[in-house]
Amino acid sequence: MLAIVHLIDNIVTLYIWVLIMAALMSWLVAFNVINTHNRLVYLVADFLYRVTEPALRPLRRYIPNLGGIDISPVILMLLLWFLRDLLYEIVV
Repeated sequence: MLAIVHLIDNIVTLYIWVLIMAALMSWLVAFNVINTHNRLVYLVADFLYRVTEPALRPLRRYIPNLGGIDISPVILMLLLWFLRDLLYEIVV
């Protein structure tokens, strides 16, 4: 059972890193540091969007607009950390 908990923990940690990379990528694109006309940049940005958007979309419906600042990745990371700690408390 502990091996399954470690696997879930690793998957959640990996997804948190993907959320961080998606947020950084969106900032870099928004400030024209990187250009999405480059095929590799477009593929990476599209992959990150497709992986993170299904989890972020429901949160964005309930979080108020803060003037262009999207805090939904932060809220999702906090929820994931809470669920991961809750899983450890239940199993261990």
